[in-house]
Amino acid sequence: MSAAGNTSEALLRLDAVDTYYGPIHILQNLSLEVHAGELVCLLGGNASGKSTTLKTVLGIVQPRSGSVRFAGEEVTSRSTSYRIRKGMAIVPENRRLFAPMSVLENLQMGAYLHGGGSKEDFDRVYELFPLLHERRSQLAGTLSGGEQQMVAMGRALMAKPKLLLMDEPSMGLAPILVERSFEIIKQVHESGVAMLIVEQNANVSLAIADRGYVLSTGRLVLEGKASELVADEDLRKAYLGR
Repeated sequence: MSAAGNTSEALLRLDAVDTYYGPIHILQNLSLEVHAGELVCLLGGNASGKSTTLKTVLGIVQPRSGSVRFAGEEVTSRSTSYRIRKGMAIVPENRRLFAPMSVLENLQMGAYLHGGGSKEDFDRVYELFPLLHERRSQLAGTLSGGEQQMVAMGRALMAKPKLLLMDEPSMGLAPILVERSFEIIKQVHESGVAMLIVEQNANVSLAIADRGYVLSTGRLVLEGKASELVADEDLRKAYLGR
């Protein structure tokens, strides 16, 4: 599903957002959107503003100007907890699991706002990730990197999000695990969850995304359908190799 030709209101919309850290202008007139059912990737190198964009979406950082709309509501001044209750969930960089807790307990934490999760919630996650059912009693900190990624995604999905945010899902994973991780992301997307993925690895992101945006020093420099961005000479030189 692509936003092109989609006249319905975006599930997430950032409009002319300017974000500062003290006197430093980080995000500059940033506008982007994600529609229901879409997988959108936000690409860029270090210090491009990708993580600040996610923090702005989540309400961890408040923009100095511009607006954030989510699920039909202006949420620019709303708290992070409000946005999560309204349907955002995040898989943070490096997963950040509760290492001394079991896989099951980590999943329950994801459903904390929903009373710990129903049987149907667990069944849905276990259907996507059968390994998590097998390992449900194992301590999360003893799992491999790829397995921990599954737990982190499962934990986020336990919140039944309208929009799943992912911060650098390939970070710290071996190349073979990056490929597997993005297969899982594609599988989750195909289950109907809208996703915004912040990532440096343009190749794997654009291979599964509907659309993409490219950030450079806080400004959008490219945007379009994933297939068009893959074919873009400037993007290839900057992010995909010559």
